[in-house]
Amino acid sequence: MNGYFKRELVDYLESHRDPRNSVMHVIGIPLLFLGAVLPFSALTIHIFGFEISAAAIAVAPIMICWLVLDNGLGAGILVAAALLIAVAAIISNHSSTLGMWSITCVLIVVGLAAQAVGHHVFEGRRPALLDHPPHMLFGPMFLMAKLFIALGFRHDLAAIIQQVPQQALRDASFYPGEPQGEAHPHS
Repeated sequence: MNGYFKRELVDYLESHRDPRNSVMHVIGIPLLFLGAVLPFSALTIHIFGFEISAAAIAVAPIMICWLVLDNGLGAGILVAAALLIAVAAIISNHSSTLGMWSITCVLIVVGLAAQAVGHHVFEGRRPALLDHPPHMLFGPMFLMAKLFIALGFRHDLAAIIQQVPQQALRDASFYPGEPQGEAHPHS
């Protein structure tokens, strides 16, 4: 597991303690991803004689990041992303341009509403994404980590996710140069 990923996962956990918020993220994150790729799925690009969806090209950089941060979770997200891109292609192929944009707007509004409810109602705080934009990158990884743990895989992630958040912060050596287990004076 990448050290940066471990630290960011622990930081992400601080804002996602309530299980109901996690459920809202299970709903919201895929809807937001689908809403983001849907407009791109209507476009195809020809490269070296192959026709490739612009949606696949658009998500390639973030997929590379997820794979670099954690190969296993990145591979799981790649499978989920491929399924969502396929769903986007089906929607795009069976709807008018206005219909596609209407569905895109609904997906984004419902996805954002799920996130807002999760954070404001269940966590009682504003989304950490507003203060720490990389959390957008870690939402899908967190969901995939929870899925892998539920399926009995990734005991290393289970140990982090199931710890008390402050203990996890100390164990992640959040502050470089400090021995494990010691809290930083500013934490």
